[in-house]
Amino acid sequence: MTNFLRSITKPTFHVNRLLSLVSLTILLNLFAFSAYSQAANVDMVKWKAGKAAFKNNCASCHNPLVKGTGPALAGALDRWTAEGKHQGIDGKTWLYRWIKNNNEVRAAGNPRGLKIFGEYAGVAMNVFPALTDADIEAILLYSDNSAMNTEAKVEPTAGASGTTGTETDSAFPTWILVVILALLICMVFTLNRLSGSLYRLTKESQGESVHAFVPFYKNKRIIILFGILVTVFFFYLLIQNATALGRQQGYQPVQPIKFSHALHAGKHQMDCQYCHSSASKSKHANIPSVSTCMNCHKVVQKGPVYGTEEIAKIYKYADYNIDTKTYGSNPKAIEWTRIHNLPDHVFFSHAQHVKAGGVKCQTCHGPVQEMEEVYQYAPLSMGWCINCHRQTEVNFDGNKYYSIYEKYHKAKAEGKMKGVTVEDIGGTECQKCHY
Repeated sequence: MTNFLRSITKPTFHVNRLLSLVSLTILLNLFAFSAYSQAANVDMVKWKAGKAAFKNNCASCHNPLVKGTGPALAGALDRWTAEGKHQGIDGKTWLYRWIKNNNEVRAAGNPRGLKIFGEYAGVAMNVFPALTDADIEAILLYSDNSAMNTEAKVEPTAGASGTTGTETDSAFPTWILVVILALLICMVFTLNRLSGSLYRLTKESQGESVHAFVPFYKNKRIIILFGILVTVFFFYLLIQNATALGRQQGYQPVQPIKFSHALHAGKHQMDCQYCHSSASKSKHANIPSVSTCMNCHKVVQKGPVYGTEEIAKIYKYADYNIDTKTYGSNPKAIEWTRIHNLPDHVFFSHAQHVKAGGVKCQTCHGPVQEMEEVYQYAPLSMGWCINCHRQTEVNFDGNKYYSIYEKYHKAKAEGKMKGVTVEDIGGTECQKCHY
């Protein structure tokens, strides 16, 4: 018995420790590879666009995985496709038509549409004629892969009018990785405890002295290591939260009127500066007055989604009588909730960027032409702004304003520089934005 224990325990004491570390490494790499493979199989740019479109158009009634006011959207394409063709048209086409205007699909007698309509007590969903096939495809992609967790790190690259981002995404849910790591740590401790117990048993059977067992929570080395890890984690959280103070990326407040940028800027292609007319002339991009809204809505009295309900709110603010077509004496400003805010110590001029820099609104505000409700798209952090200044080229050639930068003109003429960035002309100096 002694020889048997010696044969299996003495090497096991070392081997189990090695296997513990090997298993930890293998499993972590396995899940990392799984996360990478999932990301590789999903178009992350389209996934992000689908998430934004889902949030703007679908989230009030649908959840990708759970039945809500409407059905769960995950697997919707498969369910419609499984119904087969109707009137010679495949299920995918009917689904896209259903999302854009479910009334037409029900009028055509599509069995899938009628089934859903009946299941939800005859309550019809809203129509979304402004959504393109590409928008719907992105929404369905996001719905089928909504469990993926992406935290995009945007590194701007130079563009004609601003910056574009390249994304580095983590496709595996963070909480699952934390649970797996905790289980692996428990496994390491268990194997080490088992190895130690067997090793001591062997020593005792051989009549050798054995040090008393010290529980891990009394082990000085483990206590010191744990203290270091806790300290590092504490300062990591402290720095992360301190950096995030005052930032509100993703902020989407409820507005007094359900104004659709997707309808106005997207479908009808209204220029941003028709409503925000001071963006190219002033430090601030003005919030449009109620009179700006009335320029169109004296004629347009019914919307495609909410009918007269939301437009009637405009008339109330304007104190406009739709029947007599006259204004009263008590108009009020629409109390829009501001979305994009910068700290008081930051100087930012819309005119400098829009007029002089030729920067498009979407560079900072995101694809507003696709947003049903506007939200803060960019982090608007100092690092984000500085990266933009480092990568964005200025309109240097033939611009007399930059004639004083002789060394840059000479370097471009000699082929030493391809372009001059905002950073090159002092765009990252502290006093440019903080004064």
